[in-house]
Amino acid sequence: MRQRATSAAILVPALLLVLAVGGLVVAAAVAIVTVVAAREAFTLLHGAGYRPLPALGVVLAVTVILDAAFPGVIDGSGLLLVAIGIVLVAAAAFARQEAHEGLSTWMSTVFGALYVSLLAFVVRLGHAATTLPTSAPLAQFGPERGWILMLVLAVWAYDTGAFLIGRRFGRATFLSHISPSKTYAGLIGGIAAATIVVGVMLWALGSSPLHALALGPLTALAAQAGDLAESLLKRAAGVKDSGALIPGHGGMLDRVDSFLFAAPVMTLYVVAFLA
Repeated sequence: MRQRATSAAILVPALLLVLAVGGLVVAAAVAIVTVVAAREAFTLLHGAGYRPLPALGVVLAVTVILDAAFPGVIDGSGLLLVAIGIVLVAAAAFARQEAHEGLSTWMSTVFGALYVSLLAFVVRLGHAATTLPTSAPLAQFGPERGWILMLVLAVWAYDTGAFLIGRRFGRATFLSHISPSKTYAGLIGGIAAATIVVGVMLWALGSSPLHALALGPLTALAAQAGDLAESLLKRAAGVKDSGALIPGHGGMLDRVDSFLFAAPVMTLYVVAFLA
């Protein structure tokens, strides 16, 4: 617990500093996190019996992140980059001497790259956000930093609520074959905590808090799904953590797994209903 507290005391101020600066600093920070998380993801895939090409996968993942930092340069550029990446990885997989091994290389490299590159939606969320009303409490914070802050706080709220309520009231578990510690009580507590935080942040950003009734649970469930997806990957690899980069917390992928699914879900909601 002391290690976790010490790590959090270092990571949280760093995150807040990145958000305070905003702009390309956010994109650069996400790109760095993506590199570390991607390397861990490919290590897990290798441990699960696949033969990915980590270097090529990392390049593809970071390229998707950088594309998100400069939206509108080319229409459909994200899909175009993914298509080119699939082609390049396939060409590299041709070097494998056995067809099944080549297919494993192709599929696992593309999967690992696109899986981790979902962090691009953290950057895209900032670009999708609309201008804040001047009367909004966080108007001076700006839409980009404000919406990303809401994402971060919502995921943290879900994790904290699920942990505290699950530890106190958790009895019945779900999907225990993937992660034995997940309880229905924790799930409900996490959803409630995330919904409250999203409601407060929507108000602070000048939007109707009523959207929290949908956006809160959607973000919470996406965060939980992201955590379970990484647990599935770790279980297949036979390891407890994705790495040992952060004392008391595991690897980088362990810290951002919830954001991989929560970021695109929140971005879609913002584009569909709040843009």
